[in-house]
Amino acid sequence: MSPAVTDDKSPAAEETPIAKRILIGEPLTSEELEGQLLPKKMALPIFASDALSSVAYAPQELLMILLIGGTAFLAFSPWVAAAVVALLVVVVLSYRQLIKAYPSGGGDYEVARTNLGEKAGVIVAAALLVDYILTVAVSVASGVDNIISAIPGLDTWRVELAVGFVILIILVNLRGVREASSAFAIPTYVFIGSVLLMIVTGLVRWGLGDAPIAESAQYAVKAEDLTQAAVILLILRAFSSGCSALTGVEAVSNGVPAFRKPKVRNAQTTLVLMGSIAIVMFAGLTLLALVAGVHYAEDPCHLVGFDCAAAVQPSLMAQVAAATFGQGSILFFVIQAATAAVLLLAANTAFNGFPLLGSVLARDHYAPKALNTRGDRLVYSNGMIILGLAAVLVLVIFQAKLTTLIQLYIIGVFVSFSLGQIGMVKHWRRELKLLSPKATAARREAYSGLFINSLGATFTVVVLVIVTITKFTHGAWLVFLAIPILSFLMIGVHRYYRDVAHEISMDDDVHYGSSGDVALILVGTLQKPVAKAIDYALAARHDKTLAVHVAVTPEEAREVQDEWEFHKMPVPLVVIQSPYRQYAPPLARFINQYREKHGSSVVTVYLPQYIVGHWWEGMLHNRRARRIAQQLMLVHGVQITLVPWLLDSSEVIYGRRSRPLPGDDRAGRIAGYGLVAHTDDQP
Repeated sequence: MSPAVTDDKSPAAEETPIAKRILIGEPLTSEELEGQLLPKKMALPIFASDALSSVAYAPQELLMILLIGGTAFLAFSPWVAAAVVALLVVVVLSYRQLIKAYPSGGGDYEVARTNLGEKAGVIVAAALLVDYILTVAVSVASGVDNIISAIPGLDTWRVELAVGFVILIILVNLRGVREASSAFAIPTYVFIGSVLLMIVTGLVRWGLGDAPIAESAQYAVKAEDLTQAAVILLILRAFSSGCSALTGVEAVSNGVPAFRKPKVRNAQTTLVLMGSIAIVMFAGLTLLALVAGVHYAEDPCHLVGFDCAAAVQPSLMAQVAAATFGQGSILFFVIQAATAAVLLLAANTAFNGFPLLGSVLARDHYAPKALNTRGDRLVYSNGMIILGLAAVLVLVIFQAKLTTLIQLYIIGVFVSFSLGQIGMVKHWRRELKLLSPKATAARREAYSGLFINSLGATFTVVVLVIVTITKFTHGAWLVFLAIPILSFLMIGVHRYYRDVAHEISMDDDVHYGSSGDVALILVGTLQKPVAKAIDYALAARHDKTLAVHVAVTPEEAREVQDEWEFHKMPVPLVVIQSPYRQYAPPLARFINQYREKHGSSVVTVYLPQYIVGHWWEGMLHNRRARRIAQQLMLVHGVQITLVPWLLDSSEVIYGRRSRPLPGDDRAGRIAGYGLVAHTDDQP
């Protein structure tokens, strides 16, 4: 019998495959969306894990670049770190203004598009999408790097570990924002607490005259000979690498819709808390690394005395933890485990920002509409899957090497920072023009926002120039290539949707009614699925109903005609010869000839189609009905009706079969004739 129509309020879990339910959980109703929104304590690990985790590698990258010039260049590190901290303060204050002015979740994209035009908005969106992909790749690669620092024997499995962690993060996020926040909250807070404890312990020991000493402090460094210009570039490059500590700041502005009410206030509070913790941890780790004498080289073989062939260079975090708590101590492994966990979870920031931005782009018709569709767990699952696949591709191509990936990083985020802040400056200037001179409080707030965002625009543009100069030849050119290509594609998608909307828009020239209504039931071999299609066509009461057999051989045609007469089928059979073994083209010609003779009739073609229960069964049927349907849909005035016939195996999925025939219940016309079964798809 035909599948029953289920009530919308019935549990969708019954129709969800068991494997899917196990991996991502039971489906949620749309009414449960409010319950999936995040309080501040859960939003912090979700949206701030990227920015907080960057303190695990930002000081390392900063000191590593300076060490190229020798240990004497480490004297510049406090000043470089101070510049990074100052920039972080300005960016956090700037994004507080952006969250209040544009709380819809579009972030820098919405600001740039609204205030600077379509091209600027698309460039920002492309830059953010690229940066989110690199965030996943860099975070996972850094997490794996810290795991290998604790267990060097895993170095040969670096790429496999990275890909495995990305898949795991995808699965956790597909279970829903609320479950992801619960899973990621504990590691994030353990990381914050353990790192702050390490910083305080190390600085207290330093103050008491028992400063922690890193193992690498004993190694001298082979310094490169640098000209005066090269020295300046080296310092600027160190600053640009340290600026990786700013990544993730924009995620809160893109994720405002995921917060509980009051959304704006909660998002602003989370942003300030995130920035404050990141500043303390970044500054504290940089200072403690200098106190401990950590020497982390871009090429470990440049460390004089270090056996680079037999040993893996420990990360800065591992060296500081070993110097503070002791190599192999419980707290050392706690620090390493928490650091690896939060670095891996930092990718989770992108798994929230990328899908939310993708949904906004889809809403504005710059991305496929599928990105604006929520999955079973009320998350934008298509965006998460696309992000995960892109990140896996990047990790495989660059072999999950952090030093290589970090060169591609932060370019995109500073492109969005710069255009977003410039857009905010234009926003406040427009607001000041619209505000009445008597609106003192509002004008004061606008002037404050204008000052903060002007400062933010100046700083981020300068940093973007520095980052571009210092990273371009080290691989960042790939990002500058990817952003224009992605922007071009998004503009193309927008134009496509615009043209389709224009093409299908309603007007007063539409005419209704046709001079005929014909049903054609396509028949391959006379079987029960054909009988079911005939029953449906007769129940629809068309003006005329015909069965059509496309004959590839004369013998096949005679066999069908004999069966038709023997079973006394209630509709006439028309045989169309097809010597070239085609199905849709001869049928299309028949439809055109019928219209020439009888007028412009609307034609409904009924196609029986098997529904199977196992994936391998699909390989055993020729799927002819689907191919014919796709071709006939191109014929004007033809509509297709697929009549499902559920094979016995479909009970595995649907819990029902196509027995008995619908005609048995209404007319008793078909039962008892013993129609022959067949293994190929109808017709």
